Amino acid sequence: MAFWQSKTLAQMSTTEWESLCDGCGKCCLNKLIDDETEDLYYTNAACLLLDHQTAGCQHYTDRFTHVPQCTVITIDNIHELTWLPDSCAYRRLAAGRELPSWHPLLTGSKEAMHLAGMSIQGKVVDERRVKDIEDHIVLWPLKDVD
Repeated sequence: MAFWQSKTLAQMSTTEWESLCDGCGKCCLNKLIDDETEDLYYTNAACLLLDHQTAGCQHYTDRFTHVPQCTVITIDNIHELTWLPDSCAYRRLAAGRELPSWHPLLTGSKEAMHLAGMSIQGKVVDERRVKDIEDHIVLWPLKDVD
């Protein structure tokens, strides 16, 4: 039985926890929250550290030096991070769901995730090139397959 099926999130080692991240890059997109309704909107404006082809952070280990507001996903805050997409493995497991069929832990690579359209690959722009963030609202990050 795989570790994510036999352990709770709280029981996982740091290595196991980190491996749950599918590397889709959706959490690295700029998001907007409507002040009146508190509705969440994703944009296609990506963090300056996000590699648009691999969907990985270019400076993951020292990302806080470059982007101090970057958020660490932990067992203590997973339920508060309502901006994480429904497809996120952390969010899925915390809600009692399984990993999606395209997840790299199941397929052995990120290729199935990219092919399923579940990553940011080829869909984003650098946040530094965005003038009006409202013009960059997109729906595709809300997609959750299986």
